[in-house]
Amino acid sequence: MQKRNYMNPYYAGVLLGLVLLAAMYFSGRGLGASGGLKYAVVAAVGAIDKTHAEQSPYYSQYFANGESPLKNWLFLEVLGMVLGGFISGAFSGRLKFKIEKSPNITNKTRLLFAFLGGVFFVYGAQLARGCTSGAALSGMAVFSVAGFVTMISIFGSAYLFAWFFRRLWI
Repeated sequence: MQKRNYMNPYYAGVLLGLVLLAAMYFSGRGLGASGGLKYAVVAAVGAIDKTHAEQSPYYSQYFANGESPLKNWLFLEVLGMVLGGFISGAFSGRLKFKIEKSPNITNKTRLLFAFLGGVFFVYGAQLARGCTSGAALSGMAVFSVAGFVTMISIFGSAYLFAWFFRRLWI
């Protein structure tokens, strides 16, 4: 399969806006990704130790009335993103294992910092009750002040941390 260029970012932005609008219309909720991982972990805890999950004040709320956390909108959305990314990569000829990094660092260092960055971002998203797509993108779509503050905070902290960790990329 021949490799193709990336999608035009303006066209992709309009499509993302339409997806957000469709999500709000059909599900009554906006987009969000960090909560999907939480529901997967809760389901894993319930599968490993059902008694603990049912007796825990935190976990038990996700299993109320015999419900499964894997039927939650956010988990299904994240599952769809993974499958959609796989399909998109296959159609565009970009489906391969590759570690994007600076030539000055090892693969191990790159993967370690990527993992740590992901852990801190998901932890922060849970503390803030939303991630880039949930709190910022969906929040800004409904003109929520918190959505704008979240987006400014995310980009501001990204610029700050990029300066401190620039040696990992340059």
